[in-house]
This record gives sequence, C-alpha cells and structure tokens, in this order.
Amino acid sequence: MSDLTGKVALITGAARGQGRAHAVKLASRGASIIALDLCGPLPESVKYRSATKQDLDVTVELLETAGAKVVPVVADVRDHAALLSGVGDAVDTLGRLDIAVANAGIAVVSEWDQITPRAFQDTIDINLVGSWNTVMAAAPHMQADGGSIILVSSAAGLRVQPFMVDYVASKYAVTGMTKAFAAELAHYNIRVNSVHPTGVNTDMATDPSVQETIAAAIARNPRPASLFNNMLDVNLVEVDDIANTVAYLVSDEAGFITGHAMTVDAGITLH
Repeated sequence: MSDLTGKVALITGAARGQGRAHAVKLASRGASIIALDLCGPLPESVKYRSATKQDLDVTVELLETAGAKVVPVVADVRDHAALLSGVGDAVDTLGRLDIAVANAGIAVVSEWDQITPRAFQDTIDINLVGSWNTVMAAAPHMQADGGSIILVSSAAGLRVQPFMVDYVASKYAVTGMTKAFAAELAHYNIRVNSVHPTGVNTDMATDPSVQETIAAAIARNPRPASLFNNMLDVNLVEVDDIANTVAYLVSDEAGFITGHAMTVDAGITLH
C-alpha cells in the first residue's frame, strides 16, 4: 500500500458516491484532502438526486474521523474563476497540491432524438469543461514539484453505450483531453491518466427514473441493449473498486504511467 503522507489531493464531486470514496481512500493512505462539490441543484435534465451541503459534511466528518486534514470547498466545476479561487485558497491553507481527481460529472439518459440542446450543453459543460477547469486550477500548483492528475471518464469514453449521446460525447472527449494534457504536462513531471468504469453502484446508475428510461428505450429499440453487457458476471461495480484504481494511479508504484486509459469495466469494452 503506497504511503501518501504529506501529500494533498483535490477531489471534485466529493460530497458522495465515487468522489467520497476517492477522498476516503486517499485519506486512508495519509493524504490531506480538498473536498470540492457543487452542493446544490444539478441541471433540470438530471433525474437523480443532487448532492447537498449535508452530503459534503458527511464526507468531511469521515475524513476527519480518519485523522485527515480536510478543506471543504463549495464550487461549481463549470465556473472557471470560482475553481481557481477555491482551489487556490485551499492550497494556501494546506501548503501544496500533489494530486487532483476530476470526478464531478452527470449522466442524462435519453434517446438520440429526445436529448434537448440544454441537456447536451449541460453534460458537456460539467463533464468536459468541468474536467478542463479542474486541471487548469490544479496543474499550476504542481509545476514545481510534479504530481498526478486523474480524469474520471467512463467505459462510454472508450466504447459507445446507447441512449446517452451527450454522455458518450463528453466522455470520449475527456479521454482525448487526458492524453493531450499528459503530453504537455510531462514537462513538469505531472502524470495525467483517465479512469473508465463500467456502471457503478451510485444514484447515477441505480435511480429508478434512470432505469425506467433505459427500459423504455430498449423496448423501442432493442438491438443496442447488448452494449450494456459486462463480460464478467456483474451488473455494477462498487465505488471502492474505482477508488482502489485511483489510489494506484496516483501512487509511486504507477510512477511511469501517464496518458493511460485505465479500465475498471468488468470487460465491457472488450466487445
């Protein structure tokens, strides 16, 4: 197990789900945490529950109980200036930044002709622009001493998944952006990798309205449904499965891994 004592990690979307799991995992290995989240309503097109300030408070309590230093930041990843300011203030408090995990994201499930312009733009703004904003807020603090940046993409960023054109577009773009950043930031010994989960056991995948929308779409157009099938006999993976992969990629053991698209996908991208 790699020791992250003395290091500081920024996690976006830290109030719950994967983001909370990443924060708790890195804290368990000694890192101090900048826990950033919107803590407010997601766009109207998102049908599952939005994270709240109370959710972020729970994350902070978990981290502090584990003995970690933590600075919570309430900010919208779509807001470039707010991210630069919030991350900058937190780095001033903790003294450095070594790791950034651009985890915040949304999924709008809809058939191709039902996706609204607003929903498409919201998905691009949060998943893609938000990831870009996170790197732009984090990387300058790593230029002197190096660091590790993880962009959370998706299996849908390597292999198409149906009934979510907006999501697929955003996650493929994140995959490419990872490699572009990796090429340039290597000059500063900053490694940049992407992580690609299959469906994860969070509200994004399990909310009844999401499942109902997918079921209705499959009923009308069944052929693409096979694209949802994992090779391993599991429907969803757990948040800790993704957090374990993130912890490895930011560790010294992965010191020469950069520009890599790491799947945690139960084999869904094999076909």
